[in-house]
Amino acid sequence: MSRGDPTWINDFTRLRSLEHLATHAVDVAVVGGGITGAGVALDAASRGFTVALLESDDFGSGTSGFSSKLVHGGLRYLAKRDLPVAWESAVERRRLMQFIAPHLVRPLGFVIPDTAGTRRSETAAASVGVVLYDLLRRASGLPSSILPGPQLLSRQAVAAMVPALDTGSLRRGLLYWDGQVIDDARLVMGVVRTAAGRGAHVVRDFRARGLTSSSVQGTDTRTGASLRVDAGVVVNATGVWAAGFDESLELVPSRGTHLVVRAERLGNPHAAHTVAVPGHFGRYVFVLPQPTGVAYIGLTDEEDRDADGHRPAVPEADIDFLLGIVNRVLEVPLTRDDVVGSFAGLRPLVKSAQTDGPDGTADISRRHLVHDIPGEPITVVGGKLTTYRAMARDAVDAAAARLGSDAPCRTQRLPLVGAAPRSTLARIDAPPRLVAAYGTEATAVHRLGSNNPLLSEPLFAGAATTGAELLFGIRAEGASSVEDLLERRTRLALVPQDAEKARGRAAEILALAAKTTPGSGT
Repeated sequence: MSRGDPTWINDFTRLRSLEHLATHAVDVAVVGGGITGAGVALDAASRGFTVALLESDDFGSGTSGFSSKLVHGGLRYLAKRDLPVAWESAVERRRLMQFIAPHLVRPLGFVIPDTAGTRRSETAAASVGVVLYDLLRRASGLPSSILPGPQLLSRQAVAAMVPALDTGSLRRGLLYWDGQVIDDARLVMGVVRTAAGRGAHVVRDFRARGLTSSSVQGTDTRTGASLRVDAGVVVNATGVWAAGFDESLELVPSRGTHLVVRAERLGNPHAAHTVAVPGHFGRYVFVLPQPTGVAYIGLTDEEDRDADGHRPAVPEADIDFLLGIVNRVLEVPLTRDDVVGSFAGLRPLVKSAQTDGPDGTADISRRHLVHDIPGEPITVVGGKLTTYRAMARDAVDAAAARLGSDAPCRTQRLPLVGAAPRSTLARIDAPPRLVAAYGTEATAVHRLGSNNPLLSEPLFAGAATTGAELLFGIRAEGASSVEDLLERRTRLALVPQDAEKARGRAAEILALAAKTTPGSGT
């Protein structure tokens, strides 16, 4: 792979894009580099529009990088009887798993334990819900070869798949399957780079100060220089910050907190499992094993209007809530000492979509909104990670109408950079861990470590991540700081102790990149 790969983004391509935007207007300027803004940029570029994607920080540094890492078909939305969202989720899950990002999205089994204390009505409701969920999977066209159908598990099978459960009262369990994204920040990066490959001008560290329907006034936060980006249409895709550019919106930021524990503390589970929240029908806490040797326990759903959208604090009450729920079903309860990290994201929920219910933000629909008022920027907000492509399609449909274009959406089966059929991915000559993260680019990443211990060896004893991955993050994925590398190009920062162990090596590799890659150093 050459440095000239059109999908690569780095400091050199950023500067080149800034220079272009200073003297050239684009058809569509997108403000916000999370999954929604990235999706809008890709959709617009794939229709042939000229595009600028403008992000105030790093790509995926807000809500999009702090999800549950699930691409799911909406079992919860079935429970809430929100069939349109459940169906849309199932369709978009199929597209991601089969065509768009099969390298990043894999099947994950979920066990619903049936214990002696579970009421028969709850067991029956769960069984019906799982069957309906599988019917949605079939209707969407996703084959069982990718996402298997559900099955009833014996007590022994449940214990083997989820060893940490208290088996004393366990009767049996239900197993269903859903999609798990290997890394939500990497999914964002895949969409961003694919947009760049289609000609989008991708600029991070550009803080928008004011939007009109045809311009974005902002500041290059690296230099302090002001820049106006002119466009045929401006799209506001800033998530929890969207109301700052659209005063007619009423958003409710909902904090979703996760705890991080070592998977070995839970017996290295082979599947996720659910724990019902007492008194709240259809609401669960999930224990989600990750391929990195940790498990996430989440999530909360609490209104939080004061949190920092990039780094929401995790309140003590959230930790107590999650531990309290999950410890109800564990043989050996977790303690605070078992929590090696935590993270939270803010969902931008649209107040107008609220339903009456006792659960606060948990009762606000996950439907998205495209706010299209003549003379104002188009705003797209709400929704969720799984349905980002549909959100982007609707926003670009509105933009295309303003531009007088009838160019149709082309992203239904547009593969992201690194994507390939699963049969092809299985034959790639690179470590499986790299294939799961980089797809067809895994061999190029692996080769970066040749003959250089700084790049070929793990960042610290017990780690899997190598220096080659960090170098690739700088050269091809726009990383420009140690924080970028540890927080998003890898997810080492989700366990602060691990991040500290890797910090010195990350700084060395950042310095190496500045010396060896002309135009892409810091």
